[in-house]
Amino acid sequence: MNNLEGSRGADLDFVALGALVIRLDPGVVPFRKASEVSIHVSGGEFNVAANLADCFGLRTGLVSAMVDYPIGALVSERVRAAGVKPFYKRFAHDGVRGPNIATVFSDRGFGVRPPAVFYNRANEAAAMLKPGDVDWDEVFRGGVRWFHSGGIFAALSPSTPDLIIEGMRAAKAHGAVVSFDLNYRAKLWQASGADGAAVMRRIVENVDVLVGNEEDLQMGLGLKGPDVAGASTLDPAPFLQMIDRVVSDYPKIGLVATTLREVHSAGRHEWSAVAWRSGEVSVAPKAVLDVLDRVGGGDAFASGLIYGLLNGETLERSVRLGWAHGALVTTYGGDTSMATLAEVERFAAGGTARIQR
Repeated sequence: MNNLEGSRGADLDFVALGALVIRLDPGVVPFRKASEVSIHVSGGEFNVAANLADCFGLRTGLVSAMVDYPIGALVSERVRAAGVKPFYKRFAHDGVRGPNIATVFSDRGFGVRPPAVFYNRANEAAAMLKPGDVDWDEVFRGGVRWFHSGGIFAALSPSTPDLIIEGMRAAKAHGAVVSFDLNYRAKLWQASGADGAAVMRRIVENVDVLVGNEEDLQMGLGLKGPDVAGASTLDPAPFLQMIDRVVSDYPKIGLVATTLREVHSAGRHEWSAVAWRSGEVSVAPKAVLDVLDRVGGGDAFASGLIYGLLNGETLERSVRLGWAHGALVTTYGGDTSMATLAEVERFAAGGTARIQR
């Protein structure tokens, strides 16, 4: 798809399909010694919808599972507060075993100690979603400009990839741009027992815009490329080397983008981004970040990038907006944005941390 703006007359600018989770965050204290936590409502796909609504002022929606119990009520309230329109398949909780909203446990690390992430996704309601559960005519009735999902949701069960493909085909039939964030998570695919690359290859055949770094492309799509087992790098060359293969295998893809991150310590990162669109390449500047909480930075990049593309901005400007928004989101606790559009635009234009009076 050459046009990445979608239909401007649509009721919704953006709809995501994915799981809602709660993330328990003890800050810099490891869980084995933690005595208190903050609760963040999250989800790789939801985060993009929430950011686009709260920071960028777009009209967004989320297709997901919801469970009728107190945790579900907490999550529903946070979704509403973010300004995201829900389209839920509802589940009743049995009071003991679920179904459940999944829990992600993630501390922030400190210094030489990296963040640690583990999950309890047992009996997860979102993993039970399957083709036929969503009334796509209702979702797309007023028009949707952009439809998005990701590899985390795809990894949850044998049925979620088929639901993603069903949603993508419905989006295409209604003229929406379709994007997918590979978000390869080895722990989730290992637990699923599925061949993650084979699953995601089926999904990516339906995609216009792909988000994923060179490791995602290798592990998530099974593409051969440079060794990425070592430390991450700010050099965009390994990513760009794989673009020809991606476009050859998936000719419908018109844009591929990723963040670039060099981690010096849990709280000190170097940060950049790169995107390719129909032969044009744009690389963001390099920034040194003092990171409070790194979770959600990649979703924040995708949000800013998509906002720029929907607004008809140039590739360079769209990458800059994603890069700036991702950088800002690492300065907040939690998974979603607390930034304003003015702050994003100021940083994208070369702003600094000098006090604004």
